[in-house]
Amino acid sequence: MSTGRLYGVGLGPGDPELITRKAARLIADADVIAYHSGTHGRSIARSIAAEIIPVGVVEERMVYPVTTGTTEHPGGYDGAIAEFYDDCARRLAAHLEAGRTVVVLCEGDPLFYGSYMYLHDRLADRYTAEVVPGVTSFSAAAAATAEPLVRRTDVLTVLPGTLPEPELARRLADTDGAVIMKLGRTFPAVRNALAQAGRLDDAVYVERASMGGQRIAPVADVDPDAVPYFSVILAPGDRAPRNRGITDRSRPASPDRVETTAVQELLVIGLGPADDRWLTPEASAALASVDHVVGYGPYVDRVPVRAGLQRHSSGNTVEVDRARFALDLAAAGEKVAVVSGGDAGVFGMASAVFEAAQDDRYDEIPIRVLPGVSAVQAVAARAGAPIGGDFAVMSLSDRLKPWPVIEKRLIAVAQADLVLGIYNPASRSRTTQVADARAVLLRHRPADTVVVVGRDVGRPGESLDVTTLEKLDPATIDMKCLLIVGAAGTSVTPAGAVWTARSVD
Repeated sequence: MSTGRLYGVGLGPGDPELITRKAARLIADADVIAYHSGTHGRSIARSIAAEIIPVGVVEERMVYPVTTGTTEHPGGYDGAIAEFYDDCARRLAAHLEAGRTVVVLCEGDPLFYGSYMYLHDRLADRYTAEVVPGVTSFSAAAAATAEPLVRRTDVLTVLPGTLPEPELARRLADTDGAVIMKLGRTFPAVRNALAQAGRLDDAVYVERASMGGQRIAPVADVDPDAVPYFSVILAPGDRAPRNRGITDRSRPASPDRVETTAVQELLVIGLGPADDRWLTPEASAALASVDHVVGYGPYVDRVPVRAGLQRHSSGNTVEVDRARFALDLAAAGEKVAVVSGGDAGVFGMASAVFEAAQDDRYDEIPIRVLPGVSAVQAVAARAGAPIGGDFAVMSLSDRLKPWPVIEKRLIAVAQADLVLGIYNPASRSRTTQVADARAVLLRHRPADTVVVVGRDVGRPGESLDVTTLEKLDPATIDMKCLLIVGAAGTSVTPAGAVWTARSVD
């Protein structure tokens, strides 16, 4: 390490009185003060610290070459900015090599959407570097509105307004409290996303928090053409409760209700194995009719966000807790759908809902299951017609049944000469079961038995491989795969399609 020291110093959101004592001391003792500025040459960071910058100190002004995505640089915006940071790092390195103390001024906090982090990446492995935190702009905005962002176990999500509108709407619907940064030209899309997530009415706009000209207004009242970059939107969690109580450790609490209304029918919906092309019209209409969607996170993410829809996501091992939560909502008069990938009745949420509904307090709740295209159907269709004859489906997961039971059923299916669809073949914690199942089947099936391996069928990057039981490599199989093991009547056409004869000798 050279003798020079580098400091990334957070100045807070704009009010000079929010500069920390440590930041002020380092600025006063600096040999070099560096700061970024826009193409206009003015630096917000320098203006915040202007009163405490020593007279005669060396100043390094780092002027961005571009502030939007439009540039003639051959590498585009990313190339231009990377080249800019490389040049800035070289300029600061020259001071550090000379043993000087360099303080980089940063509005807000240096590591929160700050430019300093890119200099730190380039210099911290060669020079002594320290980051001095600062008050963030959203902290100042929350203080200005006197609105708590989150309470107790609420989750706070900080989102850049530059996200695609559908992604922003989904994330807003799935969190408690939210902060949206990087507004300016993104404001119209951000406002639309808030409306889709049902959060527009509670969202608060704060412009230039803690600075002169600070402004606070409901987002719905803001003129989109007058929104500066230095503004944030707050969507407080305690004013928009939406995803409470489902954890991997405890049963979800019953939804809070001011009054009790008539119980509602609980829908259990299969979403199909992949995108909306395989969502049935019946399922789509049902999803449009409910006010709550409950399910495993990746499946809930596939349900379109819309105003008034509350989404309740949870992990993959709390099916019965998830079902109870949905039943409690239906008992309180809410319109609820529980969603599953594929078909909800095939290793999906339908069984878990009926299991939870055995509790007497749910006796009056009607349950209706809406079918979906199952994963085994999707893989079979991609392959040809491997389940055109008699077939069985099994899960290799031993989370709900022991391996001896799985092995017994594998033997029975093999001896009956049924085509076999295998769900949940492997996971990070189950790494030997495909090999074990293959060994069991090989004791009862010929080595050249056709095997279809479908991976992520219907999704980007899908693949379909046709092999044999003998050549199947268990090391290539994971939870994204579904296997179809053929029977005596299963064959492969010259074009590579797999089919099973309907007739049996």
